[in-house]
Amino acid sequence: MGFHTFDAEQAARLEDAAERYRYCSREELLGMLAPDPAAVVADLGSGTGFYADDVAPHVGTLHAVDVQPAMHDYYRQKSARDERAERGATEPGLPANVDLVAADVGDLPFADDALDGAYGTMTFHEFADDASVAELARVCRPGARLALVDWSAAGAGETGPPLSERYEADDAAAMLAGAGFDVDRADERVETLAVTATR
Repeated sequence: MGFHTFDAEQAARLEDAAERYRYCSREELLGMLAPDPAAVVADLGSGTGFYADDVAPHVGTLHAVDVQPAMHDYYRQKSARDERAERGATEPGLPANVDLVAADVGDLPFADDALDGAYGTMTFHEFADDASVAELARVCRPGARLALVDWSAAGAGETGPPLSERYEADDAAAMLAGAGFDVDRADERVETLAVTATR
């Protein structure tokens, strides 16, 4: 991934629902993604599985992609504490339809056109470059939805990565359009950007 990856030693901070939902609620993310119940979707930079747990009940398969295996370890431990193992999970504690994938967004282990959708929450700045966005285009089938919410370079920098490591909504939209996505929405908000696109 790009400039800045979240420190896995601080993973517990990613479970603060009040803080996370302040910038992107479950309802907003699901509205942007508009998943089909049978969809195959990837969470790009899934971290502790915070949003994976929100999206998984609404899709067929969720690939939780993170470059840091320590984040997957945290997700497993968290899920085990939540006693989800008895729900038919393939890995102890994880929702049954969640598949943990240790990979960089620039080198995804999926076939061409494998995904019906993908999303990233506060991670676009970690993987954003032309090669990674082209890789996303490769694995997203025509018609697939991409939803991105991230820290914006137009924000005040009150939290999140340094402003120098962020993008503005228009920059993210241009990068996606250059890779073959049709951008449906590119909004600047108080501290974040929101971009929705279709392959």
